[in-house]
Amino acid sequence: MTNCDDTPPQDETQPPRHFRYFDFVMAAFVTILLLSNVIGAGKVSEVEVPFYGLTPFGAGVLFFPVSYVIGDILTEVYGYAKARRVIWTGFAALLFMALMAWVVVALPPAADWGNQDAYERVFGQVPRIVGASIIAFWAGEFVNSYVLAKMKIWTKGKALWSRTIGSTVFGQGVDSALFYPLAFLGAAGWTTDLVITVALTQWAIKVAWEALLTPVTYAVVGWLKKREGVEVFDTDTNFSPFAKSA
Repeated sequence: MTNCDDTPPQDETQPPRHFRYFDFVMAAFVTILLLSNVIGAGKVSEVEVPFYGLTPFGAGVLFFPVSYVIGDILTEVYGYAKARRVIWTGFAALLFMALMAWVVVALPPAADWGNQDAYERVFGQVPRIVGASIIAFWAGEFVNSYVLAKMKIWTKGKALWSRTIGSTVFGQGVDSALFYPLAFLGAAGWTTDLVITVALTQWAIKVAWEALLTPVTYAVVGWLKKREGVEVFDTDTNFSPFAKSA
């Protein structure tokens, strides 16, 4: 792990360095992750694609990929070890959200409260889909962070676009390959061909979003690196998702 040329190497005997903006980036990551699952997950929308027609898509796909962009920023600026901490934080937040939704929906409504059906439609979650979402997120985010960290070493810190998009290709590929079969394969109305088609479509949309947001990623990464005074290369990092330290 190395720092910018204008920043002295951190003394291993000193307390870990405090980053001014790390907590804000982590909060943004977890917020987008939870909101994209709560607000966007249950709605199917349609968009008119030229020369193709109306195409249905899950509304959450518009914002969920932003969590991958922030994941890229975390790994690029702060390194894999810091990103690992954030991924586990998001994982725990998803678990708690699922538990809270289940408990609140299951609580008996007051006799004069007539919104239980609407509440269940919005917040009632199918356990199979929730489980698939959490597993896919965990695996996809770790793959995304691992690939980006490794590619940064291979590219010697150059061509940021290649590793943000490349890591998303693999990370979102794993996410989609796990989520859709785990959530829908064998379910009523879901043929194997449909599961594969939707998984590939969502994967392509997410990768396209990452590519479109590349200028934003460049701007944020450059801003954070300059103000944090750090350039991290994970040359000696323990890449196990379960490691307690770098």
